[in-house]
Amino acid sequence: MNRRMTWAGLAALGMTAAVACTTTDDAAPPASSPSTAVTSTPAPSSVPPSSAPPSTPAAPAPDPVSLQALAAKKFTGGPLRIGRVLARNAAYTRYFVTYPSGTLTISGILNVPSTPGPHPALVLNHGHIDLSIYTNGRGLMREQDYLARRGYVVLHTDYRNHAQSSKDPSSEVNVRIGYTEDAINAVLALRTSQYVDPARIGMLGRSMGGGVTYNVLTTKPGLVKAGVVFAPVSPDAVDNFNRWTRPNTATAAAITRAHGSPAANPTFWRNLSAINFFDQVTDPVLIHHGTADSTCPIAWSTKTLAALKKAGATASMYTYPGEEHAFGPAWPTSMGRTVAFLKQHGL
Repeated sequence: MNRRMTWAGLAALGMTAAVACTTTDDAAPPASSPSTAVTSTPAPSSVPPSSAPPSTPAAPAPDPVSLQALAAKKFTGGPLRIGRVLARNAAYTRYFVTYPSGTLTISGILNVPSTPGPHPALVLNHGHIDLSIYTNGRGLMREQDYLARRGYVVLHTDYRNHAQSSKDPSSEVNVRIGYTEDAINAVLALRTSQYVDPARIGMLGRSMGGGVTYNVLTTKPGLVKAGVVFAPVSPDAVDNFNRWTRPNTATAAAITRAHGSPAANPTFWRNLSAINFFDQVTDPVLIHHGTADSTCPIAWSTKTLAALKKAGATASMYTYPGEEHAFGPAWPTSMGRTVAFLKQHGL
C-alpha cells in the first residue's frame, strides 16, 4: 500500500479499537449497482450538446465503526477543566480533571510538575481494568509518577464508562472504538492548558491502551509527536476478538449481531485493524514487550514492528527477557529508554 494513500481512497473498503487484555494495570493490562438508464434518440435541437463530463457517484460513507470514519471525523476538542487537588508533593501537583469528548465528559487525573512551564505533555492510555473496580486515575500509576518527576505534564484518561466519565451504552457493541475518540480529545484538551507546550505532546499506552495508541497514530497522524506502547494488544482486531471477546459469549453475540463475525464480515474487521493502515503513520513509535508475556504474546509486537517498518514508519522495539505483562525488574530500564526516546523526538 502506498504510504501516501489517503483515507478517502480507503473509505469504500468498508476499524482497531483493541479489545482489552484481561489483567489490570494495577495487578500488572453493498454498494448499490449503478442504475441502468434507458436511452432514446433525442429530437433535433439547435442547442449544442453539453461538454460537461458525466458526474461520478460519490463514494459511500465509511462504516461509523471504522478507522476510516475516525480519520475523516473532525474533532473540535474542548477545554481541560481542572478540579480539586488530589495530592501534592515537591515534584508535582495531582489534580482531578475533566474534558469533553463529543457529547460526553471524560474524567481523569493531571500531574503538573512544580518546575516552571510550559511543559511537554503526555496522554496516558491505560489497559483493561474491570469497570466494577476502576477508580479515577487508576492504572499506569508508576508511569504517572515517574514521568511527572521528569518534567512532563501527565494526563491519564479514564475513558468513557470509567470512574466519573459519561456513560456510553454502545461502547462494547462498537468494540470500544470510543476509547480512541477519548484519547484524541485528550490531546486537544491538553493543547488548551496553560501548563502545556501545545507543540510538544506525546502518547503512551499499555496493553489495551497500546491498541488505542496505535489507532490514534493511524487515524490522526501528526496529532502527537511520538507514541510509546508497553505490552500492547494486537493491531489486528481479529486477534483480540478471538482471544478475549469470543469466550465472553454474550458480548461476542452482541457484536456479531451488529457487525458480523470476522468470517461473515471480514471487511468490517479489516477496517477496525490499525495494522492495515500503518502507511498513514507519520510519528515515531517505540514498543516495549517482555518475552514471557502470557497475556499479550510478544509475537504480536514482532509482527507489528515488521508491519510498521514495511509501511515506512519510524519504529523500534525493545524486548525484555523473562518479563511478564506487567514488567518487574526491567521496568526502570524501560522507562529510562522511554524518556530518552521522547527527548530524541522533541518531547
